[in-house]
Amino acid sequence: MIILGIESSCDDTSAAIVKDCILLSNVIASQKVHEAYGGVVPELASRAHQQNIVPVVSEAIRQAGIDKSEIDAIAFTRGPGLPGSLHVGTSFSKGLALALNIPLVDVNHLHGHVLAHFIKEDENTPVPDFPFLCLLISGGNSQIIKVNSPNDMEIMGQTIDDAAGEAFDKCAKVMGLPYPGGPFIDKLAQEGNPNRFKFAKPHIEGYNYSFSGLKTSFLYTLRDEFKLNPNFIEENKADLAASLQKTIIDTLMDKFGKAIKATGIKTIAIGGGVSANSGVRAAVKQYCDRRGIRAFIPKRTFTTDNAAMIAVAGYFKFLNGETCDITAPPFARVVI
Repeated sequence: MIILGIESSCDDTSAAIVKDCILLSNVIASQKVHEAYGGVVPELASRAHQQNIVPVVSEAIRQAGIDKSEIDAIAFTRGPGLPGSLHVGTSFSKGLALALNIPLVDVNHLHGHVLAHFIKEDENTPVPDFPFLCLLISGGNSQIIKVNSPNDMEIMGQTIDDAAGEAFDKCAKVMGLPYPGGPFIDKLAQEGNPNRFKFAKPHIEGYNYSFSGLKTSFLYTLRDEFKLNPNFIEENKADLAASLQKTIIDTLMDKFGKAIKATGIKTIAIGGGVSANSGVRAAVKQYCDRRGIRAFIPKRTFTTDNAAMIAVAGYFKFLNGETCDITAPPFARVVI
């Protein structure tokens, strides 16, 4: 079965082709225009998607070495995401599905991140056994998800305010780092002392997350120190980054560890843009190695928004007989 995946939820236009979950192509066009503004500008994002989507889909089909007539179904990101960006991908997918007279499959963007672990490069690519626990961490979401099957997922905990990625990016912006700030924090953290500064850790019941207090604590530290030394941020960037990253990782792993113990599940996975963070990856690996837990850590290519994960998620839905009506609109907010 050949599935074309289309992803346009934020600022990356992507198209991919999978054949029974084996990846044939994955093309991504990133948008550099947002760097000057320190964040994604929705109107500019949707305009860039309009410019990129036709060449990106054409290139994905070309790289896969297939003809468009061989595509069995089109999977597209229906939500969550930026409304304008989603409309571009949704409208294009509907038009192409009508033209090719093939089914349309709508995909929850968050499902895509969870199921990115089922993207295969060949028949021998290992995949998680069900059930498994997934720590989904990105710019807009921090969730602990119990994955019973590709089409059955339970949220055990999630952020009640800011997500981990948002905390990284906003703190990085205050430090004067480029957008997106997460990768720059990660790079600086490798040179700094993670125990130099102490920031507030949230105490939320259950498995839910909160990063707004940490962000506020970070800002207050910078404000107070700046009054004493105007060069404080520049002189202490590495230590600030390392301490911030350690606090976020400790918070993530504390709740994730409790969920692992409570369920007794021995297979875990991480996903989303923040799962590319070297500190997160090292912490998860270390935790699992000590306890004999099988960990699935995605290739960095599949941590950010990409159509390969959308195609695979669409493949499982299509196998389950789930298709999308041509009139279905995109939606900006959704939960699993």
